[in-house]
Amino acid sequence: MSGTSNLDKISQGRLSYNWALKSMKIISKITEKYEKRKPLAGLDLAFCLHITKETSVLIMAARKLGGNIILCSANPLSVQSDILEFLKDNEIIVHAKTKMNEKEYLENIKKVLNTNPDLITDDGSTMHLYCHKMGSKNVIGGTEETTSGINRLQVLDTKKLLKYPIIGVNNAYTKYLFDNRYGTGQSTIDGILRTTNIFIPGKNFIILGYGWVGKGISSCLRGLGAQVTVIEVNPIRALEAYMDGYIVSRIEEVADKGDFFITCTGQKNVLRKEHIDRMKDGVFIANAGHFDVEIDLRYIKQQDKNPIIVRPNVDSYNINGKTVNLLSKGRVLNLVGGEGHSPEVMSLSFGNQLLSILYIIENHKKMQNHLYPVPKNIDNTIAKYALEAFGIEIDNPTKEQLDYHNEVNIQI
Repeated sequence: MSGTSNLDKISQGRLSYNWALKSMKIISKITEKYEKRKPLAGLDLAFCLHITKETSVLIMAARKLGGNIILCSANPLSVQSDILEFLKDNEIIVHAKTKMNEKEYLENIKKVLNTNPDLITDDGSTMHLYCHKMGSKNVIGGTEETTSGINRLQVLDTKKLLKYPIIGVNNAYTKYLFDNRYGTGQSTIDGILRTTNIFIPGKNFIILGYGWVGKGISSCLRGLGAQVTVIEVNPIRALEAYMDGYIVSRIEEVADKGDFFITCTGQKNVLRKEHIDRMKDGVFIANAGHFDVEIDLRYIKQQDKNPIIVRPNVDSYNINGKTVNLLSKGRVLNLVGGEGHSPEVMSLSFGNQLLSILYIIENHKKMQNHLYPVPKNIDNTIAKYALEAFGIEIDNPTKEQLDYHNEVNIQI
């Protein structure tokens, strides 16, 4: 990379950071409240997150609060090069580069852990798991951003193997109701259009999984005129999808009917050989889950070792004489094929992250090695800040209503 192009990227990264900052007023409000106190002074904070403009706002806020920051990517393909150079120019230690392979991605996580950080903020819990394997050393606590990451940590928590307290940020109402649903819904559409530019109305989309991510994607696709079928193994979620007006089916019944398949389950091999072999010629398959395990990539790659790269992030495989288009190499579509969540929704998520970090710093000595939910007062604070940011005012209950709510009336 030449010096001139590097300077151009730093300038573009600064513009991107400022663009995101203007829409992330929750982070700005938290920063303004705590900046004078410098509550993170003297602490080494490790972040394993997607390196995007929104992440740069969180990182710079933590630095303003006094933290020493070291960062790596939560995905080998989601690093935005201008943000990478901008953060480095601002003396943030970053172990990452664009388009890493799996080995480089994991080695960078280890490099961050070798600095013996005091606190870990993770997206997917790969850093948390490596920290447990390598030894927790100085770590006093951590946070986790995603559903997939919390599922992994719950296994350790159940077995009483956690070595430090962790707050599961994903389980905050102000995270999953908005980030997972609206954020992933919109940004997955962004990923679909950037990678394929297909016409969505009338297309038959098969959504595997009806958690908050699946709900958001399904809703956005239906709004654009797509025909949406939901695949679920959870009977309550399947019933919910049916009541929401979607077709609910078994994957075997629709494998040969779908134009586009999107996995969002967090599970392994939900799209397998028996499904892929029956798919239409020209089908698109993509993943919206955190890890690249939901599609049987081994089978696909065994069938065609030299796929045609027809567009950026679109690999066309010849399988039994049919074309199967794999998007973003089976990695999370909205961040690899698209730009990720918008700043407004990430302000909610990262606001929870920042306040949870401050909570751990203040309370870690009385916390056990356990997976904790986000404290309710933090969740409510983020909701109030969000309403202020959107210019929305709401009513307060009257004294009479509060008294009525608090009354205990027992009639026999």
